[in-house]
Amino acid sequence: MNEKREMIRVEKLNKSFGDLHVLKDIDLEVKESDVVVLIGASGSGKSTLLRCLNFLEIKDNGTVILEGEKIEKETHNLNKVREKVGMVFQHFNLFPHKTVLGNVIEAPTQVKGVEKKKAIEEGKSLLDKVGLSDKYDVYPSKLSGGQKQRVAIARALAMKPDVMLFDEPTSALDPELVGEVLLTMKELAKEGMTMVVVTHEMGFAKEVADWVVYMHDGKIVEYGHPSEMFENPKEERTKAFLNSVL
Repeated sequence: MNEKREMIRVEKLNKSFGDLHVLKDIDLEVKESDVVVLIGASGSGKSTLLRCLNFLEIKDNGTVILEGEKIEKETHNLNKVREKVGMVFQHFNLFPHKTVLGNVIEAPTQVKGVEKKKAIEEGKSLLDKVGLSDKYDVYPSKLSGGQKQRVAIARALAMKPDVMLFDEPTSALDPELVGEVLLTMKELAKEGMTMVVVTHEMGFAKEVADWVVYMHDGKIVEYGHPSEMFENPKEERTKAFLNSVL
């Protein structure tokens, strides 16, 4: 069997905000088409780790290697790097003055220089894919939270990233809208998109993750296959956390 290509490797990553040491010697590896789900209490460092993978936060020290290339802010154009690493946030950050399709084609045309006609074609096909084929010309204010988040996913995919990062993509949504966003993410996983997901949705982690990573107090306490992690966690800390959320 072919060894899967390594997409992300993090070694001894540290990040502090002032006196607060948020990430402590993090080591993480993500292979091609893996779905890695980060779980843990709020404040455990999950979102900061994600933001370091997208270079929205710059590490204090340690190494971030993307697709075999060691990325440093001194040597790389981080905007270029971010084109390969799509990010979907908790809050959708859509442009209110642009239609749904306008939001999706903005970055490909403005950043990548994709011809508008082609961007529109690809944008429509992405919106079809996330179940919004009837919303091309609608403005974000007319959408539900779940629809907005699906537009945000289509917008991130429009840049044709190699990896998708999701930072609690459902936590700002009403419970009845969570399912439609998770369904979109499940479809992406099935298609083999490499994904790193911070979420409190344990059902999604059980069903879709290849690896579950439990973080506490800025460290990775334990990681493994969902079946191991949920049914037979090794660390007391992991057990206590899972007992509190399951």
